[in-house]
Amino acid sequence: MDSSPTDQNLSLQLEAIPLPVLVLDAKEDRVFSLNAAARRLLAVSQSDDVRFSALIGSDIAEFVVFLDEVFHRGSAWTRKTVLTSRNGMSIECEIRANVHEHDTHGPLFTLLILELSELSQHEKQYETGQLQREGIVAWKHAEEFFAELELQNQLILNAAGEGIYGVNTQGQATFVNRAAQEMLGWTLEDLVGNVIHDIIHHHHTDGSVHHAHDCPIYKSFRFEQVMRVDDDVFWKKDGKPIQVEYVSTPIYNQKVLAGAVIVFRDVTERKINENKLIDAMNEVADLRDRLEQENAYLQLEITKERAHHHVIGRSASIQQLHAKIDLVAPTSAPVLITGETGTGKSIVANAIHKNSLRKGRPLIRFKSGSISRTAIEAELFGHYDNAAVGEKPKMTSGAIELAHGGTLYIENVCELPLEIQNKLLGVLQDGRFKRIGDNQFKNLDVRVIAASTIDIEREVSAGRFSEELFLALNVFPISCVPLRDRKDDIPDLVTHLLSVACERLNRPVPKVTERTMRMLKEYTWPGNVKELRNVIERAAIVSRGEKLIVELGGAVGPRAQSAKTVRTEYEMQLEIRANIVSALKETQGKVSGKTGAAALLGVEPTTLYSRIKKLEIEKREWQLLHGES
Repeated sequence: MDSSPTDQNLSLQLEAIPLPVLVLDAKEDRVFSLNAAARRLLAVSQSDDVRFSALIGSDIAEFVVFLDEVFHRGSAWTRKTVLTSRNGMSIECEIRANVHEHDTHGPLFTLLILELSELSQHEKQYETGQLQREGIVAWKHAEEFFAELELQNQLILNAAGEGIYGVNTQGQATFVNRAAQEMLGWTLEDLVGNVIHDIIHHHHTDGSVHHAHDCPIYKSFRFEQVMRVDDDVFWKKDGKPIQVEYVSTPIYNQKVLAGAVIVFRDVTERKINENKLIDAMNEVADLRDRLEQENAYLQLEITKERAHHHVIGRSASIQQLHAKIDLVAPTSAPVLITGETGTGKSIVANAIHKNSLRKGRPLIRFKSGSISRTAIEAELFGHYDNAAVGEKPKMTSGAIELAHGGTLYIENVCELPLEIQNKLLGVLQDGRFKRIGDNQFKNLDVRVIAASTIDIEREVSAGRFSEELFLALNVFPISCVPLRDRKDDIPDLVTHLLSVACERLNRPVPKVTERTMRMLKEYTWPGNVKELRNVIERAAIVSRGEKLIVELGGAVGPRAQSAKTVRTEYEMQLEIRANIVSALKETQGKVSGKTGAAALLGVEPTTLYSRIKKLEIEKREWQLLHGES
């Protein structure tokens, strides 16, 4: 160590300092001088020649940057350097440094070393003592402040309509106005001086604990900010909650935080009304969605042929049909309509609905054989998809729900799968249903009209149709007579259908000659009124002159005229079968589409597929016929 008089004086000055201090000659990388406290900390003796870099280790680069800062600024401090004593102990410390010029050695750095562990302990001891002293003083000031506040403002507080109470920084109630006592049922003796959070704000409505550290009121005086809450609960003395909105505002006594004042309102009734409004709006939204879907159904119905809205004819069978419609329409009895394809089952269903008390509500048409089993169930009963948190569930109304208050018309009811038949029976018996995926039942008021083109009693006997559902639907059976058995109605039907077709095509109505009408009456009409409508529409298109030119799919003439007018059911089935085979031959086996056999016969593709299966028509039959032609 340097022993000049100046340096000895420096050593004496350092020894007088109780904290570890050393003087560093950075140019020579040596400890120029250090006091006893530094020697104890670093485990070095007075006579040791210590290189400072040996005390730093891997932090040398960081320390060089620090010394450069000290040199340029005059002083600085850091906690980024960890010292290592001569006995290998690591020392986490805060180094405070300044620089001064030496007469012979140039710039020297004085380093004050503060151990962080001791520094932290001293700070805690100081803070604890300070808090204790400040706490006693603050408590007395808070008591005096709230006492003065209550004394000065008691009349104003009690006249207020809102609930008002104050808390100190410990969460204890200091005053409670009359409105708050009346709303909550607690008295001044119950609240003042006690931790009010534990009395009125301890739990959420779902039963979970409302911890004080999560309470907005506590946060308002801990973080000194105004807290506004519009959806919370306070608990009354009788154990019941009230819904409240409140504002918690920090208050000060001579710029020292004293606590908070809370102003609250009982909004229970308003929340109830808001929830009712939300429910009503959701119901309106559901009704809107339902009406939109109803509208889609109704738009589909509007596109149907206008003739479907009328039961045309004057034959005895049609007169009897009118009588049955008049009898059953005013009631809510289920109706089962049977008959061949194209005989007007949908016309009858529409007539029953239009003459019923439900005519102000929609007639919903459901085709049970046009989609898969899974899709049938969703289309009939609706679907409910759970949504992610915060999103509205996706709900689709089924045909049953859309028909609520109105009429549900089920076409081809025999094509419903058995499990869906049983589910439909349960819905009709219970008067309620639920969407697929939903747990909530909804009440149902609907009239059911079902239709079948095949012998439904035979399906019941074969076990393919539920007997209970058949009995539920067959309250009022109506049979639609095929067109070949009511040929006296053909002139009226031709007149009506021709007028409708020409109006749509914007063409003049051609004249129907007696020969054409006779030909139409002599034809067997396997496709019934649907086939007649298609024939008339084609005739309206191809007829360019004043007379109607009709093209029929089968032979009519002397041979047809000489044929017997009464046929057995077996003969009729053979004739229908032969007609289908001929149509398949003409279309080379194509069933659907504009050029398919179904369009040629005037029936739905699903109906024709069902007939092909029922009549056991094989591919080789029409292929063989096609090869022979």
